[in-house]
Amino acid sequence: MEENRAFINSVPNLKVIDLSTDFRHRATATIKLDGKEHSFVYGLPELNKSKIQTGNYHIANPGCFATCLQLGLLPLAANGKLNNEVHINALTGSTGAGQKPSATTHFSWRNDNISVYKAFDHQHLGEITESLTQLQYSFDKAINFVPLRGDFARGIFATIYVESELSEAEARALYTEYYKNHPFTHVTQNNPDMKLVVNTNKCFVYIEKHGNKLMILSMIDNLLKGASGQAVQNMNLLFNLPENEGLKLKSIGF
Repeated sequence: MEENRAFINSVPNLKVIDLSTDFRHRATATIKLDGKEHSFVYGLPELNKSKIQTGNYHIANPGCFATCLQLGLLPLAANGKLNNEVHINALTGSTGAGQKPSATTHFSWRNDNISVYKAFDHQHLGEITESLTQLQYSFDKAINFVPLRGDFARGIFATIYVESELSEAEARALYTEYYKNHPFTHVTQNNPDMKLVVNTNKCFVYIEKHGNKLMILSMIDNLLKGASGQAVQNMNLLFNLPENEGLKLKSIGF
């Protein structure tokens, strides 16, 4: 954090897109350095595009799990339809484990293996909750999140379900409307495979209704839409470039 603060203050008129966790939360989104105030906006374009485009803020790039899960839930919160506990099971590749290698990040261990980690206590839950309450202030239910380490390199595949009175058609229409002006998030009527988003900045969202349960699938490439690709997307918005500049990428499955 201190190194980031010193760097931000060292260059006049500098705009920072920060991929760390330092500035993602409301409590740490504003800092004062040598009497000058620096403010960060949470850089999920599907949530804060207009704020990003003003150019008045530095950007706190979201976490990879946080991006994938929020894109599966934001339309419900935006329409006041997130009124019950949220249940999530999400699988991430070995490249989503952070900078420092450990016994569980080496692919020789991950291959033909699967394991749960940080169940119900993942570090991205805080930023997810803040985004949902930004859209639906009354949301105060538990987010039951069980993350898993997968035996593949790239991608996040999340299965989310909530109790909902919405029909499948109503939910799909609500999601389609919410994402109509967001070029990288696509609501599909076909049950998608994660290969369709790997090597792209896209998110695919798919919806099914089972009894009173609404199931939402959300998937991204953790290294692109979950990290550097989203940073480029934010840079494009920040400097009034086409939002997809440098991000016209082809998936490994098509």
